[in-house]
Amino acid sequence: MKLRHLAAASVPVLLLAACSGGGGGGGSTSGGGDGDVTLTYWASNQGTSLDNDKEVLTPVLEQFTEETGIGVDLEVIGWSDLQTRIQTAVTSGQAPDVVNIGNTWAVSLQATGAFMPLDDTAMDAIGGADKFVETALATGGEKGSDPTSVPLYGLAYGLYYNKAMFEAAGLEPPTTWEDMVAAAQALTDPAAGVYGMALAAGSYTENNHFAFINATQNGAELFDDEGNPTFTEDGVVDGIVRYLDLMQAEEVVNPGNAQYDNASLAVADFATGKAAMILNQNNANATIEANGMAADAYGVVPFPAPSDAESDVASHVAGINISIFGNTEHPDEALQLVEYMTSEDVQTTLGKPFSSLPVLKDAQAVFTDDPELAETFTQIYNERSAPLPLVPAEDQFETTVGQAMNTMFATIATGGTVTADDVREAMQTAQDQVQASVG
Repeated sequence: MKLRHLAAASVPVLLLAACSGGGGGGGSTSGGGDGDVTLTYWASNQGTSLDNDKEVLTPVLEQFTEETGIGVDLEVIGWSDLQTRIQTAVTSGQAPDVVNIGNTWAVSLQATGAFMPLDDTAMDAIGGADKFVETALATGGEKGSDPTSVPLYGLAYGLYYNKAMFEAAGLEPPTTWEDMVAAAQALTDPAAGVYGMALAAGSYTENNHFAFINATQNGAELFDDEGNPTFTEDGVVDGIVRYLDLMQAEEVVNPGNAQYDNASLAVADFATGKAAMILNQNNANATIEANGMAADAYGVVPFPAPSDAESDVASHVAGINISIFGNTEHPDEALQLVEYMTSEDVQTTLGKPFSSLPVLKDAQAVFTDDPELAETFTQIYNERSAPLPLVPAEDQFETTVGQAMNTMFATIATGGTVTADDVREAMQTAQDQVQASVG
């Protein structure tokens, strides 16, 4: 991997309350450097474990140190702790130099003022904005502003289907919502413990993602141009009802899925033949195969929209971004690390173990050896994905709407009924909560 040596970039350095230099992240040291600069890097968990991430990233960062003389202290942080750790760093000033973030947090974190704005000079230092997939780069900050993060690892949703079950039933992979529901109904046999679909219906993150995707397919917006929530729009409510009805009216989802608080539980049902389809991101492959399903036993198509949909969006732009804290004492070196991590060589090296899609234009997906699967997910990510709302209150949309959907799925699972009026009432409550914070 050859790293282009960068000229020092002139970038603004923001000062936090209780300002201190970068560092304080702890963790394992993956590079010591011969020079005077050692960066602290907080990486999010992408592999099978925190230790697995360290094993994957350590030689990559050692190569960076060999080429630049810049040391890197790596700490891999689990998703249950990452957002809290970042928020604590923002308020305390005891921050790392460089950090991975969930890309849906980007605008909310940008609003804190704690991260380095990547103006034209800084963007040139990391290789230029033009190298990134356009929809992925759009997640880096509020529209019209200098981003404070850039894409690192790409992910997208797809509809996984069991090839043998479809073939035995004489079914084709669905291309519309109606086709998907019909196939799920044909493949549902509760007496045999088999359902047409499995959902992570107890996961607020999964639920808010599909609230967004279904609303977008209906042509609805979740926030207006002033950043005010519009969760009670007909298109939002109807999209959520459509998703809930997979368990309720269509009865193609096991009610027990209301307790599935993470996607791996639905993946396990799919891999073991308890469900014919799942909605999951492209990093599900390793988990599917670890549960005993062969790589050639499943296929993937884009998440289908209704035949009368206003948009064919099939995923939100999912994935991980990388940011630089504004109080770093080493902005130029931090930019070098960001340039390196988003270089073609490193993206290729990490794409397989982290099952990520390339965030660079014209780059080839390497997360799978199946060219058809790679092409499907790349097309979804590049052409049929949209960023979650690029407003500071986006994180509150995730929690309020996602948790409201958890509750509604639980109601359905215990024999209750959720009507469109119930959904609108729940969305009004969520909207009021978010509006109170927006002001």
